[in-house]
Amino acid sequence: MLDFIEKELSDIKDSGLYRSLKTIEKTDGRTVTIDEKLYLNFCSNNYLGLANHPAVVAAAKEAVEKYGTGAGASRLISGNLVLHEKLERKIAEFKKREAAIVFPTGFMANLGVVSALVDEKDTVIIDRLDHASIIDACKLSRAKLQVFPHRDMNALEKLLGKSQNFGKRLIVTDSVFSMDGDLAPLLDILMLAKNHKALVMIDEAHSTGVLGKTGRGLEEHFNCEGRTDIVMGTLSKAIGSLGGFVAGPKNLIDYLRNKSRSFIYTTALPPASCAAALAALELIEKDLSLLEKLRKNIDYYSSPATERRGSKEPGRSAPGSLSPIIPIIIGPPEKTLEISNQLFTRGILLSAIRPPTVPPGQSRLRLTICAQHTKEDIACLASSLRELIPA
Repeated sequence: MLDFIEKELSDIKDSGLYRSLKTIEKTDGRTVTIDEKLYLNFCSNNYLGLANHPAVVAAAKEAVEKYGTGAGASRLISGNLVLHEKLERKIAEFKKREAAIVFPTGFMANLGVVSALVDEKDTVIIDRLDHASIIDACKLSRAKLQVFPHRDMNALEKLLGKSQNFGKRLIVTDSVFSMDGDLAPLLDILMLAKNHKALVMIDEAHSTGVLGKTGRGLEEHFNCEGRTDIVMGTLSKAIGSLGGFVAGPKNLIDYLRNKSRSFIYTTALPPASCAAALAALELIEKDLSLLEKLRKNIDYYSSPATERRGSKEPGRSAPGSLSPIIPIIIGPPEKTLEISNQLFTRGILLSAIRPPTVPPGQSRLRLTICAQHTKEDIACLASSLRELIPA
């Protein structure tokens, strides 16, 4: 019955799209150890290095000693710990909202909120480059899925104009697009949504802790905090822990606790993850030095000093990215994988991203800069990219 698997695996390998795992034995955020060899890590989402911060690690250890390794049940049965509620209050405060709700993962948060809010009478309108969890959430909801070209506000306006007959219209967009590193035009989206009486939801996975004067995300970056109807995000990237969240009005959060299947029917977030996220958010609030270091590193990579490579043109450089995600588009998957492997032999971990994660012909190295990188690390990477990718 499973004979088809071998053929499909063979086809995947022949097309240069086969995926395999590298086993990491040790990591400090800046580096990883694989087969007892040290590599510079340039493909982590641990943007601020908080997953390895002593205060965050200590908080996780203390939570394990006090509460054990797991919550033991779903939140609505007997798994609702004081840590969950403290974390939700902290997220609501951080995002300047009335309330928040946490999920075991960001993927589950997107599934939970979209499928709870809309159904077959409604429509969800998304950017073509939105994260896979948003796409899957829309499909699960049974609402009419409509897609506009990446950051194309004229196309979004046309879709809104033609969607008057739906019950609810929900616009969902990434804040920082995970494979391109560019930003959603949030102010334009909010204006169009207001004009057409639509709801707006942003996925702040890659902007929480990174964008804005104090790292509060895309709303703070655009000076429009509080205007987005629904704010979703993750605790597993700049926050350095695990989990997803949704923040918004109290009645929305109460509704999700009663209607979101991915919240109701799953074991609660482990205590250590809650405590780690709490500690990380407190660090971000009281100490901007890590955010400042991250931004200096991003600027340094984009400066003439590195003679860098990396943007939406193969081997060409892009000035001053606002996010730590910098795509280096190579094109063919085989060539992209070859360059990734060559970097690996030089002691640099920078994974090849290939279809279906990105469109055909757009295979790339997804470079991420973190606060823990040194100028020497970045210069080493830039030197290798210069040699491996023609100008």
